[in-house]
Order: sequence, then C-alpha cells, then structure tokens
Amino acid sequence: MSKGPVSQFIQHHYRHFNAAALVDAAKGYEKHLLEGGKMMVTLAGAMSTAELGVSLAEMIRQGKVDIISCTGANLEEDIMNLVAHTHYKRIPHYRDLTPEQEWELLEGGLNRVTDTCIPEEEAFRRIQQHISKLWKDADAAGERYFPHEYMYKLLLSGVMSADYEIDTKDSWMIAAAERNLPIIVGGWEDSTMGNIFASYVIKSEVKASTMKSGIEYMVWLSDWYRHNSGGKGVGFFQIGGGIAGDFPICVVPMMYQDLEWHDVPFWSYFCQISDSTTSYGSYSGAVPNEKITWGKLGIDTPKYIVESDATIVAPLIFAWILGW
Repeated sequence: MSKGPVSQFIQHHYRHFNAAALVDAAKGYEKHLLEGGKMMVTLAGAMSTAELGVSLAEMIRQGKVDIISCTGANLEEDIMNLVAHTHYKRIPHYRDLTPEQEWELLEGGLNRVTDTCIPEEEAFRRIQQHISKLWKDADAAGERYFPHEYMYKLLLSGVMSADYEIDTKDSWMIAAAERNLPIIVGGWEDSTMGNIFASYVIKSEVKASTMKSGIEYMVWLSDWYRHNSGGKGVGFFQIGGGIAGDFPICVVPMMYQDLEWHDVPFWSYFCQISDSTTSYGSYSGAVPNEKITWGKLGIDTPKYIVESDATIVAPLIFAWILGW
C-alpha cells in the first residue's frame, strides 16, 4: 500500500530513539496484520477525551483492530464527547490553576481531565437518562449484558442521534458498535456510569447481577482467544498502562497455568506506548521482557516500547497503518 504524506514524513524524519521505536512498532503492527494476525488494542487513561476516535474509528472500520480492552471511562467518554462536544471547555493553562479555581470548575459542573473539562450535566446526565432505561428494562426482563453491550444497544437504537455534536465517523464507539466489535472492560465499576449503576443497586432499582461482571469478561475472553489465536495469532497493542492492559494480557497465563491448556499460544506481537519511567516495580513501566517471566510473551514475540505521550504516538502509528 502506498503511503501518504504523514507516513512519508514519519519515514524520513523518525530515525532514532523513541521516534525510531515508533516506526518499528508501526511496521511490526502492519506486518502482523499482513501475515493474517489479529490485534487487540487496549485503551488506558483518557484516550477517548483526547479524541483518539478521529483515527481509531477508521482503524476499526478498516478491520485493523479485532478486539478492544478499555477502561469504563474510555467506554463512556467517547459517547460523552459525541453528545456534548460543544459544551466541553478547554483550559490550556491548567497547570496554573489554584485549588479555589478547581473548586469553581466543580461548582460549574465541569470535571477536568488535564486541559479538558467534561460538562457533567450535558454529558453524564444526557446519557444516564437513556442508559438507565436499558438497565431497568433488562432487569425487569431478567436479562443480563456486559457494560459495552448496553452501550451498543444505546448507540444502535438511534435514540440519541439528534444530540450528536460531532461527525459520527470520529466516534470509535459508533464504529465498534456497527461492527459489533468485542470489547473487554475490566473494572467497569470505577467509571461514572459504573458509579451511577451502583447507586441504582443501592436504591434497589436494579439488581447488581443485571450487569455482567469482570470475571465473566475474563471467561468470555478465554473463549475468544482460543478461537482466534490460531495461525499468526493475536497481537497486543497497549496504549498506556493500568487495568485496560493488565486485565486482558493475563488471559494467556491463566489458561496455560491455571487451566493447564498447554496448547495456548503466547501473544504474538506486543507494543506498549507509555510515558511511565522504566521500572521493574512499576508495572506500567516494566519493559516487555518481564512479561516473559509471567507467561504472557514468548522469547520470539516481537516486542516494542515507545516511551512517549500516547496522545501523540498512537495517532501517528495508526496513520502509518492506514497509509495516511
């Protein structure tokens, strides 16, 4: 595939250090797909609020992503941006804010993520009124779904389409819903929607069992991995650290060590974009070889780490893979 101007720029200028690691990782991802491999992308941090959907959605549409693992925050924040984009407030001087100014943002219903404030009323509550109906309807019918499945139902119903404030091609969740892309959401409970759901459980408006659990996600993932890891295998493209990466990568040693399924292949590609200081005590900053000792990666697994800001690196790698 011929490369566009962004890729040409990367090829010419990114020759050493983290820049070269970026190119190597992008070429490795591309090679993995060309050889018939599948790819998991994991989203930590606030990548949805950083609007990674502008590039990730096209990756999903073009079949360059086969499964996603993300935090509950990333699951919901793409939809929040979809329905409340014009109400977001950017604060370039966020480093200079005093505690009193931070309190003023709270009082104004603005929850800050670095330089971007999410408008609580327009974002959280606009989604809540619709998603809570899906939860309660499922509860009344004795049905149970995963967190992302409720979100898919919400998006595919079109009930919020009149409220969309961005081009839908820039929403990775819409792209994922249209493909029914598998999503794993470990620790969904600590997200805003997870907190809201918990409040309904406390008020006895829904049963906790109406939401499928993290254990059920792990069980489901083990089955998916078994059916998709043949041939070239499944790669692991990790954006940031935390539970979005830690949760799914463990499915391989769980099957090999705990279930004693010794025919389970290791992850067949690994890349992490991280600005954590390289450290064997900080998991997010551990170098890939440490994962060999945990039965996650093999000796010959292609391994890359790009020590830089994921909001800069991920779109560039995606641009390379998309040929932009």
